[in-house]
Amino acid sequence: MSLKGIELQIAIPKTFEAGKIAEQKQQQSQLNQDHANTLTDRQTLKNRETVLESEKYAEMDADRKKHEEQQSEERERREKEEEKKTVHPYKGSFVDFTG
Repeated sequence: MSLKGIELQIAIPKTFEAGKIAEQKQQQSQLNQDHANTLTDRQTLKNRETVLESEKYAEMDADRKKHEEQQSEERERREKEEEKKTVHPYKGSFVDFTG
């Protein structure tokens, strides 16, 4: 099966076109893969930052709640002590049952 001159005139340009098309498809698939990798990296980075920020704020909230609870307990304790210490100016401190 030998090729004649006229057949070669048609076959060679089509071979070049087929090669170009194959190369373009390969480049396009490589570009698509690169784009997908970029999107995945961005999403991964975003997820990492979100988790770190939320954990940081969760720790801050827990610390703040503990601090507020301690302050409220301290305030209540001081108020109770003040109530105990307060002496009425004209009422006595004991009741006289004799008489």
